[in-house]
Amino acid sequence: MEFTIQQIADLLKGEVEGDSTVKVSTLAKIEEAQTGALAFLSNLKYEPYLYTTGASAVIVSDKLELKKPVSASLIRVSDPYSSFSTLLAYYQQAVLASKVGVEEPCFIGSGSEIGEGHYRGAFSYIGNNCKIGQNVRIYPQVYIGDNVTIGDNTTLFAGVKLYANTVVGANCTLHAGVVLGSDGFGFAPQPDGTYKNVPQIGNVVLEDDVNIGANTTIDCATMGSTIVRKGTKIDNLVQVAHNVEIGKNTVIASQTGISGSTKVGNNCVIAGQVGIVGHISIADKTTIGAQSGVSKSVKESGTIIQGSPAFDYKQNLKAITVFRKLPELQRVLDELKEKN
Repeated sequence: MEFTIQQIADLLKGEVEGDSTVKVSTLAKIEEAQTGALAFLSNLKYEPYLYTTGASAVIVSDKLELKKPVSASLIRVSDPYSSFSTLLAYYQQAVLASKVGVEEPCFIGSGSEIGEGHYRGAFSYIGNNCKIGQNVRIYPQVYIGDNVTIGDNTTLFAGVKLYANTVVGANCTLHAGVVLGSDGFGFAPQPDGTYKNVPQIGNVVLEDDVNIGANTTIDCATMGSTIVRKGTKIDNLVQVAHNVEIGKNTVIASQTGISGSTKVGNNCVIAGQVGIVGHISIADKTTIGAQSGVSKSVKESGTIIQGSPAFDYKQNLKAITVFRKLPELQRVLDELKEKN
């Protein structure tokens, strides 16, 4: 696909500085771009590349003052990073849109419906009584159990597994290896020291605009639903246990584990390798630092915590500073004891 710089500027509501008729056909990093490529400059650490890049055009801030002449045409916008992200989204949609039709072999069960413009890859399986919307992309080796519902424009990459009764909203992306609806970790201890399996008869519900990273697992509820609200983004290798509820527009980084029946609020930020115990609540707009262990509820919106056990972020930094000085403090204490 090939576009003029003016066409791209119109899409981004930007202003062209230079030749607006030049055509570009690919996106690239500013330090690697060649003729025919479009790059962007957001972090000023990379500004020196602006004056040496081979790109035909560069998206820059409308407030950037040039220090040297630039050979590339410029598209000036208020937020270069956001504008480039918009272009990447358009590019990705164009690539996905090229996947249409049904590859063989694949299977669709009785009573199942799928909308127009869909793609079904080879060896994909759709169970009975499923309702699948328009423009859904189902890549090879995807398994969709009975009574599953999937909204319009959702993409399931290779190897995704949706257990029976799972609900996935519109405009969702599930990356390779995602599993939704596997049994929650429910076992009742018995007097003889064994464990009795507790049947998990609920489901998983993803609302619209949810992204789930590769090999992430979200367990079905024991009863009711495990729920991920609209706009939430979950990274690779995350474990969400049974009956968890995650609010709107929350982001969760890799290797985080959330135990059963915990409720996470809206617009939270959970960094990598965070562990959260079960049956607690995390208030809206909470930020949890990497490798934290959260053992009790966070009740105040906007709280920032870190550590294991996690507590106030600034207090945690002070505690770490004191901890590093403990050997020296011990030496001073021993000297004082000797003097007394």
